[in-house]
Amino acid sequence: MEESVVASLSTQRLCAILVGVFSALALLLAAIGLYGALAYSVGQRTREIGIRMALGATRSNVLRLVAKQGMMMVGIGLCVGAALSLVLSRGLDRFVYGVTSRDPATMVLVMLVLCAVGAIACWLPARRAASVEPLDALRQE
Repeated sequence: MEESVVASLSTQRLCAILVGVFSALALLLAAIGLYGALAYSVGQRTREIGIRMALGATRSNVLRLVAKQGMMMVGIGLCVGAALSLVLSRGLDRFVYGVTSRDPATMVLVMLVLCAVGAIACWLPARRAASVEPLDALRQE
């Protein structure tokens, strides 16, 4: 009997593993994309950041400026993603056992994980921007 149960659940187990692996890969790609976009933005704005710091902006102000820009992207993505998931998830109820596609606890947990990963991805370029030396930034072409 035990072998029969294991055999009947092997397909669902494989699908769950594949969904988990692809979800982790998607999360990693999203974090890398956000990091890349912010790092590029910081690279393009190095002179501006240098001028801000030369005029009296503190490192924490610059850190907050860049982190706010990145978290704004995360927030917009979360809002759009949540709205789309509510609209497009109607057909998923039959595939997920024991959890409705609109389970609020799952939605909140996923949004918190995405927000935390987004904050980490924003922190690295923001820290780099905060360490810009004003004189070096102004000399850069």
